[in-house]
Amino acid sequence: MQTYTAVVERCPDTGLYVGYVPGFPGAHSQGETLDELNANLREVIALLLEDGGPAMIGEYVGTQTVVV
Repeated sequence: MQTYTAVVERCPDTGLYVGYVPGFPGAHSQGETLDELNANLREVIALLLEDGGPAMIGEYVGTQTVVV
């Protein structure tokens, strides 16, 4: 079992939660709830891994606040 970190945002136009796994091409989805988004992301990642999975092109490190 592998663990991935997803970045989650809420679309102001649709109200949907949108998530993606940084550095994992194609690993993105959306959902009306956080639980639905999580299930959708699990499904997408599983499908990508079934096909051999793309090589990770980056590693999620975290967030940073920038004051301007």
